[in-house]
Amino acid sequence: MASITVNRMTNANVYVDGQSQLGKAEEINLPDITFMMSEHKALGMIGKFELFSGVDKMEATIKWNAFYTDVMKKFSDPRKALKLQVRSSLETYNSEGILAEVPCVAYLTGYPKNFPAGNFKQHDNVETTSKMTITSYKLEIDGNPVIEIDSMANIYSVDGVDIFKNYRSNIGG
Repeated sequence: MASITVNRMTNANVYVDGQSQLGKAEEINLPDITFMMSEHKALGMIGKFELFSGVDKMEATIKWNAFYTDVMKKFSDPRKALKLQVRSSLETYNSEGILAEVPCVAYLTGYPKNFPAGNFKQHDNVETTSKMTITSYKLEIDGNPVIEIDSMANIYSVDGVDIFKNYRSNIGG
């Protein structure tokens, strides 16, 4: 009988420009990688289909649990890129308990899209949400690359393999 393994990741820490935000970020939503597809149809074909044509813009959001002046200052200049790192621990379990615990790290570079002023409500802590447009995203698990996208450098790698190397060569860049 096959043994079932289950992966769990239930917490993380956010770093902004190398500075830990431990205890400040309540939630972070990493960017979804959305593939743009273009329809292909032609005379004589009995059907239509879609083919890859690019990667859509990426966005991340961070929900802060209060006002933090140092963070607010960093997210106030829409022309200055910010480097974020989200670090977590990926745990693997089976019927006998924990098998492995490895780092899961997401690296993001992007620009602030808003300056949240907060919502004030009696007896409730003021929370804010920062939005960022993401120009590069890289995900590593246990030091191994899973995916890397850099829109400004025209890089798209999967499992450490640059899948658009030929494309860049073909267009001269």
